[in-house]
Amino acid sequence: MKRVTIILLALAMALPAMAQGRYGKDSAECVKYLSYYSELVKQNNLDEAAPFWRKAMSLCPVKVSQNMLIHGQKILRYEIKKNSKDAARRAELVDTLLLLHEMRAENFPKYYAKSLDNKAIDMVTYVTDPEQQYKGLTEIIGKIGSEASPVVFVKQMQAAVTMYKDGKISADDLMNNYTKMVELMDAKIAAGSGEMAGAKQDVETMFADSGVASCDNLVALFTPRYQANPSDKASLSAMVKMLAKSECTNTQLFLQTVESLSKVDPSASSSYYLYKLYSSRDENVQAAASLENAISLLGDEESTEKADYLFELATFYFKKVGRNAAAIDKAKEAVQLNPALAGKAYLLIGTIWGSQKCGGNEVEARAQFWVATDYMNKAKAADPSLEADANNLISQYHRYFPNQADAFMYDVIDGQSFTVSCGGLRESTTVRTNKN
Repeated sequence: MKRVTIILLALAMALPAMAQGRYGKDSAECVKYLSYYSELVKQNNLDEAAPFWRKAMSLCPVKVSQNMLIHGQKILRYEIKKNSKDAARRAELVDTLLLLHEMRAENFPKYYAKSLDNKAIDMVTYVTDPEQQYKGLTEIIGKIGSEASPVVFVKQMQAAVTMYKDGKISADDLMNNYTKMVELMDAKIAAGSGEMAGAKQDVETMFADSGVASCDNLVALFTPRYQANPSDKASLSAMVKMLAKSECTNTQLFLQTVESLSKVDPSASSSYYLYKLYSSRDENVQAAASLENAISLLGDEESTEKADYLFELATFYFKKVGRNAAAIDKAKEAVQLNPALAGKAYLLIGTIWGSQKCGGNEVEARAQFWVATDYMNKAKAADPSLEADANNLISQYHRYFPNQADAFMYDVIDGQSFTVSCGGLRESTTVRTNKN
């Protein structure tokens, strides 16, 4: 303490005479305490800095120093941690901390958005009551919009969902909240914020898991919005995404919004939603054409999304259109773009081969099951989570292998290379027979 006293005395002696005005009525005292606490903050001696900072706050005009507010926030965060077991004192300190952010925003407008964003982050850190968090974060986002940090949007949505589940806000309130948040986040994402894109996924997941996004609720929410502005790209995109995510693709509203979006924004995204629309109506030729168009509109930098679309097209070709050869080609393309899809793609290819009806002799009519088994083995090797499904199918296919005696009649023996050609498909495999 003696060393601190010497420092403070030296600072006091060094203070120049200050004119009245900027430093308030008692300018000398203001400057003195500003200097006292600042030196202690530099030393990270926050315990001893705190009373001098409070004295400076009582003597000095707020605009005298932005650092007085910033340093005060540091001191208060320290004191909040120190008083974590004293709920009443902690609450007082948190309220004061949040007030300092407001004071900085009001008195230093250049840092208005930054100050309120910092306030929001401190609310996320120190305010535990969902209702207080929801109201506070909503108010801040209303003031600074997309300038709020990604975590602020995530925590605001989390608080909103809690409020909805506790019966404190309605389904309409939650849905309106969601659409407002997404619109603001999309603006930031459009400016190139990858971090905001990740936060948006979290927000969408929370909203979907809230149980509020039923088709009836979404149609009731979105119909008047669509009717009010049927050509607004951002609004249409948000509505289409949520309707598709909630499996409301068979509604009249989805039809209207998708067709409107494809007119104002003929993009990969709008083509994909046209595919979803036509697919829900079993208009499979148009659906396939729309998905093919979506794939063609994706650039090289969108390889992951393109791979997902290719795999979806492969599945659609197989299940809905009967284009098995094309389905296999698209599945293989998907793996080339994104090897993480290999397990699912090989499982699909194996299933396609296993479903083939092949002609020919006793061996040729069963050889497709060798190929199907090959791909099931590749599937479980690429993705161990598929092992149970793959093994189940392998067991089924094995029963259809030709008998050894029948194969021998056609000069075919185990381990021999064999090329299977069936229904436009062609693949090399290895002979395997049943011995009984």
